[in-house]
Amino acid sequence: MKAFREYSEKYPFRQRSETPDIAIELSLQPWREFGVDGVIMFSDILTPLPSIGVDFTMVESKGPKIISPLRDDYAISQLKPIHDVEKQVPFLGTILKSLRKETEGKTSLIGFIGAPWTLAGYSVEGGSSKLCKHIKTMCYENPSLAHKLLQTYTDSLCVYASYQIESGAQILQIFESWAHHMSEEMFLTFAKPYVSQIASYLKSKHPNVPVVYFANGGSAYLSSQLDLPVDALSLDWQISMKSARQITGYDKVLAGNVDPTVLYGSASTIESAVKRCIEEAGIHNHVLNLGHGVEKDITEDNVRILVNAAQSYKHN
Repeated sequence: MKAFREYSEKYPFRQRSETPDIAIELSLQPWREFGVDGVIMFSDILTPLPSIGVDFTMVESKGPKIISPLRDDYAISQLKPIHDVEKQVPFLGTILKSLRKETEGKTSLIGFIGAPWTLAGYSVEGGSSKLCKHIKTMCYENPSLAHKLLQTYTDSLCVYASYQIESGAQILQIFESWAHHMSEEMFLTFAKPYVSQIASYLKSKHPNVPVVYFANGGSAYLSSQLDLPVDALSLDWQISMKSARQITGYDKVLAGNVDPTVLYGSASTIESAVKRCIEEAGIHNHVLNLGHGVEKDITEDNVRILVNAAQSYKHN
């Protein structure tokens, strides 16, 4: 969005996401412009890390850079847990409470966190990585240290996610952004147990708030996600909805999963992709969404076509 990009040109990312007035405005812009059925808080999965002791900066066109990567037991032992979000992440409550007031009775407010393995990956690698050699080597060669880091993050993320709900979030999504770096075996050992802890914690404290898990690139081991204690699974674009339903059945709530690059196509291409996804998902238990984010050079008109196609679709 042009209006969205104008903020990017004026302010660095962390200033945008940690300044309530700016974060609130950026959260609301897509809803106002396109009439989507939810508002997701403008933030980042790494936002809680500085409060834990892992500082980062955003490098233009390269993404996050961890100032001091966690590579040994000493560094991990120095991490401090999040126990008082209001004091340790002081801008978060203001953003969510204001968004809830703005959206009350009009749409749903979505909060989110990064999953422990993904955050550990960033923290150990030092930023984006093609191979994830440091975190994966830690998992293979020093699994006890990897588990120590993952448990430390899990404990803090339970508190951080719960606070989002207490501050107004009506849905909580857990992003496993680096699921594509994991084999199924690694997922089962180093990711799934910690996601399960967070989801169980949230469901025990907030039983009526849906918890969603999105494993980007994790559709290769979708069957291993079925028994996670979450309310819905969000799918990446790499699996067809038809194939996903053969794995999950039709009782499981699924979100997704139109290929985002469809938005580079014509109106008829976009509308056909939406129609196919909805029809393959079935008449119930599906939230139409993209299988990943919108690229910067996608036109606003094409986003609008997708939204309108989804909202105007009627099952026979």
